[in-house]
Amino acid sequence: MSNAETTNPTSPPATEPVEDWTTDFDLLDADYITDPLPVWEDLRSGCPMARTDRRGIRTWMPTRFDDVRALAGLVPDLSSKDPLVITLPPEFQAIDPLDANEDGLNAAPISADPPEQTWTRKMILPAFAPKAIEAHRGFTENLCHELIDRFVDDGSCDAAVQYAQQIPPRVIAHLLGFDPGMADQFVEWVRGILEIGFYDPAARVKNRQEFNVFLAAEVKDRWANPRDDLISQLLRMDVPEMEGRELRVVVGICNLLVIAGIDTTWSSIGSALFHFGSTPADRRRLADDRSLLPTAVEEMLRYYSPVTMARVAQTDVEYGDVVIREGEKVLMNFPGANHDPEAFEDPDQIQIDRTRNRHLAFGSGIHRCAGSNLARLEMEVALGVWFDRIPEFELADPAHITWAGGQVRGPRQLPMHW
Repeated sequence: MSNAETTNPTSPPATEPVEDWTTDFDLLDADYITDPLPVWEDLRSGCPMARTDRRGIRTWMPTRFDDVRALAGLVPDLSSKDPLVITLPPEFQAIDPLDANEDGLNAAPISADPPEQTWTRKMILPAFAPKAIEAHRGFTENLCHELIDRFVDDGSCDAAVQYAQQIPPRVIAHLLGFDPGMADQFVEWVRGILEIGFYDPAARVKNRQEFNVFLAAEVKDRWANPRDDLISQLLRMDVPEMEGRELRVVVGICNLLVIAGIDTTWSSIGSALFHFGSTPADRRRLADDRSLLPTAVEEMLRYYSPVTMARVAQTDVEYGDVVIREGEKVLMNFPGANHDPEAFEDPDQIQIDRTRNRHLAFGSGIHRCAGSNLARLEMEVALGVWFDRIPEFELADPAHITWAGGQVRGPRQLPMHW
């Protein structure tokens, strides 16, 4: 196994305890990472727009569905042209010059506002249309079987490290035309940027620089030697706004597809396996009735929504009783919104046959995730193949389950046996 498969996740350093979640919330609080539902419930009923001054930037966090959706639509007053990590201290910008983002092209379209967001999104949408994504089903199914072949006879595995974590990087590598052997290196870079890098600026800088050097070399190679892959297709597109900066634009898009397409989906797959491994009734029900798989996937996405994004106020923004000052951040708390009882019946109960489920797991508004079809396919295939091969399973040691928090929440160690 590679280092990425054998190294235990790095735990975040202890933070000052939260005494008042309305005025001093902390996404790295250990209890919040393990179970944020009680915090959202308390805030939603008393102070739906919490704030914090931790890490040097006043940051707001809505918890109601309607508020999150409305705030996500306030573009460009609440801008996406900001580093992907949500509450970095100001000194990170000085340490990491790669975060300089005047035009939002370092991870477009998610890191851009119109007009850059509009034309870069149009560039990638054809590759993530349902029909285009369906062409990758066979590759994903074969991959999932190959992964399970490695541990099925052992009777146990770490379902996060050996399975969920291994699927998205290989699918993304296949899509972009990268060497599939790079998958574990992608995991290391992504964790270094989004997870460890959340509290370790040196690790973030190191991984960002290594990753960007790799992407630049790959894109330059496709520029000189086109292939039958997505990078080459992007470079060949007739997009007037891209002229003269093709390499920069495509490096930024690749940055987004790898960073956003790996951690989020492996967290969702791992969370789903956590649920079925700890809930025998739902596991047996899905094993017996596989027609429930599509609605089960949507319910896993709603309940365990992994991603919290951010916007930065470009001017003072009045919203309800709150004034968000220029330069302050607003967290797009999609996970919390998906547990609002005003939007979902019994939101804190998992119903794998839930049919009314217009969740915000993929965001809202013009920055809604363009890769949602691919994420759904990966989840559906990953769970379907697992249930084909290992229909009876359970958590092996709940005490050793670990979760990552911050920008992306999901299980990082998930011991399972059968």
